Amino acid sequence: MSEFITLAEIDAAKDAIQAQIKIQPEIGLILGSGLGDFADTIEDATIISTEEIPNWPISTVKGHKGRLVIGKLEGKPVIVLQGRTHYYEGHSMSHIGLPIRVMQRLGVDTLILTNAAGGINPAFSPGDLMILTDHIALVGMVGPNPLRGPNLDEFGPRFPDMSRVYDRELIQLAKQISDEKNLHCQEGVYICLVGPSFETPADIRFLRGVGADAVGMSTVPEAIVARHGGLRVLGISSITNQVDPDGTNVASHEEVLEAGKLIVPKLTALIKAILPKL
Repeated sequence: MSEFITLAEIDAAKDAIQAQIKIQPEIGLILGSGLGDFADTIEDATIISTEEIPNWPISTVKGHKGRLVIGKLEGKPVIVLQGRTHYYEGHSMSHIGLPIRVMQRLGVDTLILTNAAGGINPAFSPGDLMILTDHIALVGMVGPNPLRGPNLDEFGPRFPDMSRVYDRELIQLAKQISDEKNLHCQEGVYICLVGPSFETPADIRFLRGVGADAVGMSTVPEAIVARHGGLRVLGISSITNQVDPDGTNVASHEEVLEAGKLIVPKLTALIKAILPKL
């Protein structure tokens, strides 16, 4: 498989999905670690294993089922990726963006990205939701950007603007609903690292110093690809653990998965209230 995806590969995946679904999705959601149970609330669902889709990057991580769920949620036609892929699994950055490209070719114009993240901001606690106001694309700045390679002109320009990756109106809507439902959502800046190793105490001190409020191993490449393609993007982090700069907390993936399950009801309440207003 080539390092860079092509329009033909994207459309082959799109055609395979389109042949199995009855609706045209308008809203895409990508679910992070431990958050996959959210997809169980979708009505009249068509479930497609991503292993059946041509060119689709396959998830190998526990807590990521590797399924597309297409149906209705709060009356809105949605396509939900239940199990994303990560750069650390060995996929190219270009292929990590393929699900976003396919969603757009299927008619999606709004994308909601969720993730499980470690809280860097000392005001955050495990169980909090954080609405992303911005991100730090550390990987893309110093390494492989998901837009590296031949530009797909059908989606966007060679040099796309990233001054407003996360849609201001969607952020305001999420904040309003958080207040109405007493969800006490935090707001902040997310930073993506490559992983799979968790951060050292020195890493955390550095990340806090450059302005990050939460850290994870996903979302930013997807958000960059989505904005390149003109999608409206809303990002929501589930704070599953607090990472300390003195190294007193020992992080584990199992902790992230368990905390993610506990956060699902709050995340579900937020997204279900957002959808009818889109």
